[in-house]
Parts: sequence; structure tokens; C-alpha cells
Amino acid sequence: MRKVTFSMSVSLDGYIVGPDGDFDWTGPDEEVFRFWIDDIRGVGVHVMGRRLYETMLYWETADEDPSLDAPTREWTALWKPLPKVVFSRTLSSVEGNARLVSGGLAEEIGRLRAEPGEGEVAIGGATLAAEAAASDLIDEYRVMVCPVLVGGGIPFFPRHERRVDLELLETRTFGANVVYLRYRVAR
Repeated sequence: MRKVTFSMSVSLDGYIVGPDGDFDWTGPDEEVFRFWIDDIRGVGVHVMGRRLYETMLYWETADEDPSLDAPTREWTALWKPLPKVVFSRTLSSVEGNARLVSGGLAEEIGRLRAEPGEGEVAIGGATLAAEAAASDLIDEYRVMVCPVLVGGGIPFFPRHERRVDLELLETRTFGANVVYLRYRVAR
């Protein structure tokens, strides 16, 4: 059965975007970008909400830009064919290798977990991940902590009244003072 992961960059004070919607502080250096390239290789399907889907649409045509460097081309070559499941109440269609879902997240995650195939089910976007966390659907949290305090915005971790015990699986420090933390939900 496939595991479900939630991975994103986060400020030290716990936000994926700042109060003004800005996330330019998450821009990875080469070492961090290489890590994300290697990480996406382990994903079998990416589940996301509308906002993240719209942000990631850039990668559907990025390979048409002749000025892209080799790592960016490599990322695009991995991301573009990756199956994506988009949850939205407002979109009427999606592009690329994506399909639109308007049903329940728990049912869709259950179906994706049970599908044969390689790779994890990755959840992207804090709002969708909060719903998954509230339903106890996330197996691993992967946090790329950036050395910045943004003072507010959209939190990485959902704000609900439930304790979740975690087991540390991995840590890594990058030259840009970014720290990666990987935790498994203790069951």
C-alpha cells in the first residue's frame, strides 16, 4: 500500500507563504533544488488543491524555454508526466497529466493508496494537507525549514485540536542554512 506524504518548504515560524502571499524566500539554491529533483522521483501521483495546481502550471510548458538550465529541465521532465489529481470546486478543467476531482479526499486517497504501482501519494498545498491531516491520512511529513521568520500567512501544519506524535526519520542541513526534517506519524 502506498504511503501518503506532505512535503513543502516552510519558514522557521511555520508558514508556507507569508501574510502578503509571498513565498520567494523558499526559492531553493542548487543543493536544495537537487534534493527536490531526487525527491520527486519517489512520487507516483501528486494530489493538490487549486492554488498549488495553478502555481505549478508553469512547469507544464517550462521545457519550451530554451534558456532553462539542466537541473530545471530535469525537474520539468519529471514533473510534467507525473500523474496529478486536482481538488477544486471552482475549476472546470485541468491541463497536462492531471485530472479534476470534486469528491471526497479520504475516498480518493484510499483509492490511490490501493492502486498498484510505484511511488508515494504526495499531497501538496496546506489547505488540502490540513484536511488530510484531520482525517489521519498522512503517513509522513517532510519539512524544508527556511531561515526566515515571515510573521504570518498560511501555516504548514493545520491548526486543529489534535495531538499527533511523530518519529524522526531523517535530518539534513544544506549549505544555505536550510534544514530538512522527515517525520513518520507514530501509529
